[in-house]
Amino acid sequence: MLAALEDAFSSRIAGQEQVRTALLTTVLAEGHLLLESVPGLAKTLAASTLARSMDAIFARIQCTPDLLPSDIVGTQVYDPRTHEFDTQLGPVHANIVLLDEINRASAKTQSAMLEAMQERQTSIAGVVHRLPEPFMVLATQNPIEEEGTYVLPEAQMDRFLLKEVVDYPSLSEELDVLDRVADGTLGPHAVDVSPVLSTAQVVGLQRLTERVYVDASIKDYIVRLVHATRHVGDVLGPEQARYVEIGASPRGSIAFLQVSRALAVLDGRNHVLPEDVRRLRHGVLRHRIHLTFEALANRVRPEEIIDALFDAVPTP
Repeated sequence: MLAALEDAFSSRIAGQEQVRTALLTTVLAEGHLLLESVPGLAKTLAASTLARSMDAIFARIQCTPDLLPSDIVGTQVYDPRTHEFDTQLGPVHANIVLLDEINRASAKTQSAMLEAMQERQTSIAGVVHRLPEPFMVLATQNPIEEEGTYVLPEAQMDRFLLKEVVDYPSLSEELDVLDRVADGTLGPHAVDVSPVLSTAQVVGLQRLTERVYVDASIKDYIVRLVHATRHVGDVLGPEQARYVEIGASPRGSIAFLQVSRALAVLDGRNHVLPEDVRRLRHGVLRHRIHLTFEALANRVRPEEIIDALFDAVPTP
């Protein structure tokens, strides 16, 4: 089933293997994904293709400074014919929700997503509305534009299972994009991807992921890695410690557990290996390690700190 899902994704997206892995991992782990890149790198196409291949409900929300929380969650509308209020659910009540340029929405609107992302529900006029299963938020942000943008609150950043930085395609991948546009595979008149899985089957795969065996040594490895982000000086010395202000919370340990289980399922295994923990380490930690101003001034990237910590912590 997963092979068919990967094939459906690859039929529309040229290259971007890291994005494909991050998307499938996030779905299996029941998490949310934050993609950061410049415009035009097929983030929206990737989200819609995944939704169509899963026969899931897809909703796209273009974030702007004047977007209101009710535009996302929903609101009550007065019906003059019945003199009653009807509840109209917002676009967040879908299986896969794309928040395009999330950093353009105000902090108040961004916070409206916290309950949906964490509790899998929304509250409208005191009434709780459960979100469908499966449910995943895919948010994008443009790192090069700062005018008219709002920095995401740390509480919301921590709720994303992964943060992936999407890079430009290679020469061969970009040539493949042109070939697909020329032959009609891509473009406004391209044939939609046919569903290869049902939402019920996806939920079944999520339950299967929860049952993947994780040895006690792997759990200890995860905890020691996350603990090292909070005590960088003890692991890497004072020279590197001055670059890290705050390490990852226990939510980082949970994320490593969920991601490693999902990667094991993608590889057809019923147990987790240390390589599963290491494979998406940047995506798990880059938004959970907060660097100091000195690190930003010296252009120290979080990936450098993450790699140094993984090299310093013994692998079981």
